[in-house]
Amino acid sequence: MQQLPAAGIYLVQTVVSFYTIIVLLRFLLQLARADFYNPISQFAVKATAPLLNPMRRVIPGWGGVDVSSLILILVLQVLQLVAVILMLGYGLPNIALLVAWSAVGVLGLVLNFFFWAILIQVILSWVAPQSQNPAVALIYQITDPIMAPARKLLPPMGGMDFSPIVTFMLIQLAKILVVGSLVQALGVPQQLILGL
Repeated sequence: MQQLPAAGIYLVQTVVSFYTIIVLLRFLLQLARADFYNPISQFAVKATAPLLNPMRRVIPGWGGVDVSSLILILVLQVLQLVAVILMLGYGLPNIALLVAWSAVGVLGLVLNFFFWAILIQVILSWVAPQSQNPAVALIYQITDPIMAPARKLLPPMGGMDFSPIVTFMLIQLAKILVVGSLVQALGVPQQLILGL
């Protein structure tokens, strides 16, 4: 009988996490002003349009930031957390705590996304430096805005770009100092939240 809740939790976490990552990708693509006509961008737009288009009529953007995408990511995190807690048979904490836990998860998810995107970019620069794949182009477009300050701080030396190392260190420091502190302060159940 214990396998049924575990299977349900797995399905909920997988489906909601996958869709959350697509919405996050759309948000980051808009923030980085990436190529809208890229097939992956088109997929992200079409997959998220049914939920985001009605939300955008009610929630306007602010300063070039798609606030409705951020709210949708947060809502998806909260819904996933509620579903998992209920499937485990526990009582729900108050809504403010659920939202705070989910917000910490979203922050962790963004940092993890950038970590993996930069790692993929580094590996691709060694394996396929001149690749014309649409996914590779998007990875570069998404990561370039956060890599630019590191490149100014540490320009390429002898043909080697050390800015990913600086960026990895900053991401890890943010995860330890900011996310780690918030997880500890709020008592976030890490195993239940995407991004932690």
